[in-house]
Amino acid sequence: MIDYKSEIEKLKKEKNAIILAHYYQRGEVQDIADFTGDSLYLSQIARDSDADIICFCGVHFMAETAKILAPNKKVIIPRFDAGCPMADTATYEDVLQYKKNNPDTFIVSYVNTTAKVKALSDVCVTSSNAEKIIRNFTDKKILYIPDKNLGSYLRKKYNLELETWPGFCYVHDRFDLDEMLAVKKENPEALMLVHPEMKIEIVEIADFVGSTKALLEFTKKSPAKKFIIGTENGIIHQMKKANPDKEFIQVKSTFSCFNMKKTHLADVYYSLLNEMSEIKLPPEILTAAYKPLKLMFEITEKNE
Repeated sequence: MIDYKSEIEKLKKEKNAIILAHYYQRGEVQDIADFTGDSLYLSQIARDSDADIICFCGVHFMAETAKILAPNKKVIIPRFDAGCPMADTATYEDVLQYKKNNPDTFIVSYVNTTAKVKALSDVCVTSSNAEKIIRNFTDKKILYIPDKNLGSYLRKKYNLELETWPGFCYVHDRFDLDEMLAVKKENPEALMLVHPEMKIEIVEIADFVGSTKALLEFTKKSPAKKFIIGTENGIIHQMKKANPDKEFIQVKSTFSCFNMKKTHLADVYYSLLNEMSEIKLPPEILTAAYKPLKLMFEITEKNE
């Protein structure tokens, strides 16, 4: 029987590797990681790390983003088949055709997109900085790719001329307003925290709206002792670790990302052992996809 934890630690030292795990990964994978966080933060860690190998425990577009920011490092993903249905709704071919038909439209691409789609985009955003970025382009005709829920939220808040791609996160989109209200009624003292990928009618009744990291930080700072969590259930693992004296309510135990949960410790071990499932991108895609990310970083730093 392999002791995966100890063997993974040995391999990390032997190969000068680090493990990055998204908040939605299984708890056992989060616990073995050197860093946990949202996808862009982890990609920045990959960029700034002295490691030779980046083992990215997440879904495919996340590992691609790490490769874009760290093109000279070996980036591997334990489960190469861990995709993102929302990212897959925006294909390179469809976005390219849209650009040809709408040359005057400014394309804002959520970080939850493939490298090829980023390469066609003007700027990237995350759920944590989307508002800061979008405020700089209120004079433009915008296409927001691929999440219609987050795009609709931005359009309404800033009265934008903004078209949304018909994509969505299947986990966040399954949250139902009546279910949320029912849970709130049962727990009137609890604060409702939701991700902006939720349907806009749910976002509007929340006590706090923010990225996965922002939701975690809110639970640390808030004096409240009870929270209704409106996002993928994986973040509750970190919330409980950071706040052992507080209660976190899952709206439904099934609100979990199938692809995020594909990765087990055994997958992490074998990916490091064999250095398999490496992310490889053509040089022209690496160069083109870096540009909208670079602009995002520049705007974010300017506004800090």
